[in-house]
This record gives sequence, structure tokens and C-alpha cells, in this order.
Amino acid sequence: MTGVPASLSGLPLAPAPGLQLAHGVGSRHDLPLSPFYAYAGAFTALLVSFLALGLLWSSSRFRGEEAGRPLPAAVQRVADAPATRTALRLLGAAVALVFLLHLLLGPDDPDRNPAPGALYVLLWVGLVPASLLLGPVWRLLNPLRTLHALRPPRSPRPLPAAVGIRPAAAGLLLFTWLELVAPDNASTTTLLIALAVHAGVQLLGAARHGDRWFAHADPFEVYSSLLARLSPLGRRTDGRLVLRSPFHGLDSTPQVPGLVATVCVLLGSTAYDGLSDNPRWITTLQTSSLGPTVTATLGLLATVALAAACYGLCSGALRLMDRTLTTPLTSFAHSLLPIALGYLVAHYFSLLVTEGPRTVIMAAGSDNALAPAPPLGPGGLATLQVAAIVTGHVLGVVAAHDRSVRLFPPARAVAGQLPLFVLMIAYTLGGIGLLIA
Repeated sequence: MTGVPASLSGLPLAPAPGLQLAHGVGSRHDLPLSPFYAYAGAFTALLVSFLALGLLWSSSRFRGEEAGRPLPAAVQRVADAPATRTALRLLGAAVALVFLLHLLLGPDDPDRNPAPGALYVLLWVGLVPASLLLGPVWRLLNPLRTLHALRPPRSPRPLPAAVGIRPAAAGLLLFTWLELVAPDNASTTTLLIALAVHAGVQLLGAARHGDRWFAHADPFEVYSSLLARLSPLGRRTDGRLVLRSPFHGLDSTPQVPGLVATVCVLLGSTAYDGLSDNPRWITTLQTSSLGPTVTATLGLLATVALAAACYGLCSGALRLMDRTLTTPLTSFAHSLLPIALGYLVAHYFSLLVTEGPRTVIMAAGSDNALAPAPPLGPGGLATLQVAAIVTGHVLGVVAAHDRSVRLFPPARAVAGQLPLFVLMIAYTLGGIGLLIA
């Protein structure tokens, strides 16, 4: 969410000097929402789904990368053709070049320069629907992969398995700090510095470890790949391009080091995005003796740490309930992905459909382009936001239940997921609370 409420206790509020609240682009305001109906509906949906699954779902039904109906061979040939992949690489490189030219030559004004909107809206938010519809698209569009391919290392060093996707988790945390906390986060100077640091880290890592580095360390590539687990498009273990239930893709999420950290960064940063609209938090930023940037940084870290701590407590409870479960942290981390997706949709839908077209219009050469009117009124948007959060949590309950009946003995399968159910309720109520606060 973005934007600042107009007043608190009848007194006008203004952002602290030098502080860019939220995204640096776009705005939104409080929505008409009944707390009772929102909370009651969310709790009822989770409880009914939990009870129904416990009664009707006694064995695992998801088959991960073994599932899926193959697409026609002609479709696969086109998708895997070198010409198709080359065209997508060139497209990503061309768009990156245009973005860089706008940063270098365009005005230092987000109302006249499309570069901030391209980064914070078209890339960060736009990757959500793109990855859900088409799969891990950033892997094919990533301009840094294209640049690296011009001179790959002759003898890349293998990446230690313990690294996992931890570098990507750190990169996502830094990007969300840039998006939500950094002062002047829409200025061309700030964005050029951030771009230089990101490109330098990624290209140096790839020069040492080869192109596999990007799949483990590029935050946007890992972000897109995780969201693509919920796409109806996927690949089986034999390489065939298939249509499948998103639950099968979700079930195939690799249990790699850093998965929990990455998902908790997504959950915590989106939660902080909602908190940043709260009048009390805005007042705290303006009056803190530490300064607004330091205080906001601590707030972002605290929300990420809280999301991680809640999941860690849940995993500890699972381990106590069944000592044979040796990997409680990663075994159920995939069930948090639909929750993260629900939060992303709830918080960023209005930003994408208003600021996205405005950014494209500016990129086409129109200064001071006006954002189109939102397609939904306040009531419709409120309904969409609550529905996105609740749906994400229900999908998470389903994914967790299927994994539970696979890992736990039948007598303890339902009881074994009670900690997860409590966690889902806590996340749901917290997410809705941030919307209506």
C-alpha cells in the first residue's frame, strides 16, 4: 500500500524531510471495510477448509513435477526454439537499455521520468501476473544473463549446496528497503547507484560460478521462479511442457537453504508496506529521535523478523510433535507461497492497474501523464484485498495438509498440522488488520 492519510487527530501530517514513504510512486487511501465481517469471514473460511480437509483428505494427492498434461508438441517446439529464447533475451536487453537511458538522460522527477515506475511497478509488481501466467519469465528476460553470456567463465566454480537461495533472500531484503525505506528512492542518482551495485554483484558472482549463480542469487529471478510455482504452466521431470494444477507446481518447490528466509522477506516486507500507511507509524517516523530512515529500517527488519519468528515457532512445535520430522523448516515452507501471493495482490493491485499504464504512457513520450481511474471503487477494492488474503491462506492450508498427510502417520496427520493452522490464522488476522488499520 502507498500513500499517507491526510490527518491524525485533526492535525495535518506531512512526510518528514527527505523521506520517501512507501514506493516513491503512486498513492492509496484507507478503504471502507467492516472489521467484524472481515475477521469473521476469514476465520470461518480457514476453519471450514481445515475441518473439511481433515475429514475428506486422508492421503497425499499432489505429485509435484510428475504431474501435468503435456501441451502439443508444436507448442513445445516453439517455446524451446533457440530463436524464441534469443528473441526474449534481446527483448529484455532492449528494455533494460531504454530504462538505463531514461535514468541517465531523463529528468530527475518521477512524475516525468518513467524509470522509477518501471522498476517499482512494471518489474516488481508486474512480475507477479507475468510469472503466474507464463512461468519463470525473468529467467529468459534477465538482461544480466544476456550480458554474462557474452563472456562466460571457462571453468566456473561449483556453488556450495549450503548457499541455496540465501543470496537472493538478502537481495530481496535490500530491494524492499530501497522501495519502502530509502530516502529519495525515486531519484535517478539513487536508482543508478542501486543498479550499479546490483549489476556488479550479479556479474561478479556469475563470473566466478557461472550462470547458475543467477538462479540462486538474482532476487528478481528467484522471486519470479517461486511465484511461477503457482502457474498452470510447468515442466515435468522429463522436460515436457505441461498444464497442471498450481498445487502440483507448489508441491515441487525445492527445499533449498534460504527458502524460508526468502518467503519471510516477502511476507514481512509486504506487511511493513501496509504498516507504512498507518497514521501512528507515520507519526513515529516523524518524531523518532533516531531519524525517519533508521526508524523505518528497524520497522522493516522487525516485520520480517516477526514473520520468520512465527514460522520458526510453528516449525519447532511440529518437530516436538513428531521427532521423525527432520526438516520442519523447509518441509512446509512451500505453503507460505500462496500467502505471500495473496499479500502481494492485496497490497499492489491498485498500484499496478493505475501506475503501470501511466508509466508506459510516460515511456512513450508524454510528460506528466495522468494515471487512469482505478477499475474498482473503494468497496470493490476492499473486497478484492480481503478475498486475496483469505484465498492465499486457504490455498496454504490445502498445501500444508497434503504435505502433512504425506509426512505424518495417519493418526497424527490432522493434529500434526495444528501449529500450521494457528500460524495461518495469525498471518490472516495480521494481514487483514494492516488493511483496515
